[in-house]
Amino acid sequence: MARNVTLFTGQWADLPIDQLAPKVKEFGYDGVELACWGDHFEVDKAAESVGYCDDRKAMLAEHGLGCWSISNHLAGQLVCDLNDERSDAFAPENLAGDPEAKREWAIETMKQTARAAKNLGVSVVNGFTGSSIWHLLYSFPPVSDDMIDAGYKLFRELWTPILDVFDECGVKFGLEVHPTEIAFDIHTARRTLEAIGNRETFGFNFDPSHLIWQGIDPVKFIDEFSDRIYHVHMKDAATTLDGRSGILSSHLNFGDARRGWDFRSVGRGDVDFEEIIRALNRVDYQGPLSVEWEDSGMDREHGARESCEFVKNVDFSPSDVAFDAAFEE
Repeated sequence: MARNVTLFTGQWADLPIDQLAPKVKEFGYDGVELACWGDHFEVDKAAESVGYCDDRKAMLAEHGLGCWSISNHLAGQLVCDLNDERSDAFAPENLAGDPEAKREWAIETMKQTARAAKNLGVSVVNGFTGSSIWHLLYSFPPVSDDMIDAGYKLFRELWTPILDVFDECGVKFGLEVHPTEIAFDIHTARRTLEAIGNRETFGFNFDPSHLIWQGIDPVKFIDEFSDRIYHVHMKDAATTLDGRSGILSSHLNFGDARRGWDFRSVGRGDVDFEEIIRALNRVDYQGPLSVEWEDSGMDREHGARESCEFVKNVDFSPSDVAFDAAFEE
């Protein structure tokens, strides 16, 4: 059976959800991955009111859409981040400039997100964790092992009470492995799991676009964490190294042609999605394939439509019979 293909609404939060939903259906999607910002899915309302969640589901159903996950990247980022002025817009306005107030708000909001997911009837929340040690990526001035250890310890301390609520609600958290997070590649993802005792509540929202430009084979990530792929983003990226640019991006914003890499509409970058589908089949992933559309050089409605068509064409079920079975005695 083909997997459901959904559109992550995070890049469309400028549109009210009742305006976006008919577009999503017209683009050809089966459903949405609701972002917990804009007016798409209000966490506090959803955590306190099953009725609010029922209304959201009914509105989506009117347009022939389902919902199998929600995402709260913005609040999640503030849990472990250093929380400078870059993230002031992620939290209530009155918390701007107060790193610890933003952190406290984020911790409670992520707990509420688990309760909201339960009320909506979805079993996965995707998001970020933030990281207090991302800025220590390059070891000069010298970075000690103790400094890195402290970052994973802080992650465990801050996320354990959040994950306890996820456990109470029967909901799993899928970290989108990503630069600026506590896990950004295979080795750091393994260390992150170890930091929290490999508790089952915590897994990954697999997104190949954040791996491919680092030189990491996305298929190896799936194979390494075969039992922790809780959700999948279909998103592409391309490296454009020309001898002048590098993968650290030169302080150039997305969309700048001088960058050494950038995101691309699905199927237009370096990711081999056929091999990803084969790997997902091997690990028996049956959840949605959610398009997170980002391409600064393309009209987003065109991109969303062609991405849906691409994903539906590239997806296939595994075989339930060997092709040469007829020759066996």
